[in-house]
Amino acid sequence: GKGKKTIDIDDVYCKIYAKKIFESIYEAWIDKNEPKENELMIQRRTRFKYEPKISIIVPTYNTPEKFLIEMIESVRSQTYGNWELCIADGGSNERVRNILKQYALEDNRIKIKLLDENKGIAGNSNEALSLATGEYIALLDHDDMLPAFALFEIVKAINENPDADFIYSDEDLISERGKRLEPHFKPDWSPYTLKSYNYITHLSVIRKSLVTEVGGFRRGFDGSQDYDLILRITEKTNKIIHIPKILYHWRMSENSTSLNPGIKGYAHEAGKKALQEYFKRAGITCEVEDGQFMFSYRIKNKDYGFPKVSIIIPNKDNVVLLRQCIDSILYNSTYTNFEVVICDNNSKKETYKYYEEIKSNDKIKIIKWEKPFNFAAINNYAVNFTSGEYIIFLNNDTKVITPTWIESMLELITFKDVGIVGPKLLYQNNTIQHAGVVIGIAGFAGHIGRGKNRNFGGHFGNFKVIRNVSAVTGACLMIKKEVFRLVGGFDENLAVALNDIDLCLKVLEKGYNILYTPFVELYHYESKTRGYEDTEEKIIRFNKEIEYFRTKWKHFLQKGDPFYNKNFDLETEDFKIKL
Repeated sequence: GKGKKTIDIDDVYCKIYAKKIFESIYEAWIDKNEPKENELMIQRRTRFKYEPKISIIVPTYNTPEKFLIEMIESVRSQTYGNWELCIADGGSNERVRNILKQYALEDNRIKIKLLDENKGIAGNSNEALSLATGEYIALLDHDDMLPAFALFEIVKAINENPDADFIYSDEDLISERGKRLEPHFKPDWSPYTLKSYNYITHLSVIRKSLVTEVGGFRRGFDGSQDYDLILRITEKTNKIIHIPKILYHWRMSENSTSLNPGIKGYAHEAGKKALQEYFKRAGITCEVEDGQFMFSYRIKNKDYGFPKVSIIIPNKDNVVLLRQCIDSILYNSTYTNFEVVICDNNSKKETYKYYEEIKSNDKIKIIKWEKPFNFAAINNYAVNFTSGEYIIFLNNDTKVITPTWIESMLELITFKDVGIVGPKLLYQNNTIQHAGVVIGIAGFAGHIGRGKNRNFGGHFGNFKVIRNVSAVTGACLMIKKEVFRLVGGFDENLAVALNDIDLCLKVLEKGYNILYTPFVELYHYESKTRGYEDTEEKIIRFNKEIEYFRTKWKHFLQKGDPFYNKNFDLETEDFKIKL
């Protein structure tokens, strides 16, 4: 009947089936990648050149006894022995306190502090911190668990990177019954992803002197006290190491934010406050808004004035598509300080009729490139005719659908350390065409999430936040003009393919961040203008350019994309776990 929501049983079964398949794939991954008992025995006998003491900080308060015991036993079963477990209890019931006292008697590496009152998560954590004597601090929640090899892997990484100040790992969820689910395979250090949400969470291990220097945990940030600490730590150091292994099991229980984000609305607000204060300390006028999901945020630099933006569109014929593109810019854009430079590449007379029609608009400039098609050369040439500080390279087969598209990219590109920003691009049927490029997919580069639904969240929501990427597509790419000049523009050896990816990697090499934003969307009617790479001549040229790119960026391809976890398969574009 009317108003009733019908449930598609097939759809429900599909989802359950997909979940079961994923769970079995993850179980197979665990079996293939994690150490067996004999390997753990070898770890127990292994000696490192440097064996720092790791102080594990745990604030407890009325912890369910079963989980408390499992947490403590998971620490005691570590294959690396130089640790201490520092527990501050905020006035739990007698049964919990008796368990803690018993463990402290049994194992002198377990230190406890029984507080007269509950000082909140931050206060209790600081009390636990006051017991620590180690060189490094590890953060562990009172009902979570560490796999037996966690500290071994941390100390191995410290020995390989002796100046590491901050080490974090991948993690998964563990049910109340101990079933492991939902691995979170994270990127390497991603400063702007961290400013969108706390993608790091657990396991976090920090040099103790640094924790002391920043003043430990701050009150008033309960629920997001770790996020606030990580933001303050990463202000002081960029010696940050990511271990792409699951070294933490986050408990799914009714009181845990992992299972029920709604429980902790206050934690979301505390996270927002932590970010606002981060920018205040940096002296940056930045607005922090709620993101597209709980515990995610959207940052907007408001310190950029009213700079001129130059939009470059290479074009050959295809008036229908070009008109749609130009109209969408002129009539949809809320930002007004822009110019459009159309670089014509040997169009027919009919196209010039359209140029005549739009030439009278003082925002539009039409220039000619009369040599054969070379996307890189055409754009390099067109830059000479721009007067803006910022350039948007735009394909003629795109259509702007976010009115604030220019401001929303300016709000990011105007951070000093950002070089390039790229938006989300959609196919005509509202599926994703671009949400960031991953280097190494199919042996060179690919669009992660291509063909997924417009609202697809990615891996742990990473499609719905501003995030660090290695590259974005040149179909719509904003760059600082000075950065474009600094790297020598587009490489003209790449006439058609991969010139945008090459540009991004050059910018990345200079130390700039490249960002994807989901807050700008355009339609991209891909390859309608030049056709697909389908003739023999086109295929030969395409393969030649791929080879050139592979040779030029051999070192990057060998190392792997830092923003795409190495546990994902590079054969597909959809975060498939590699077995």
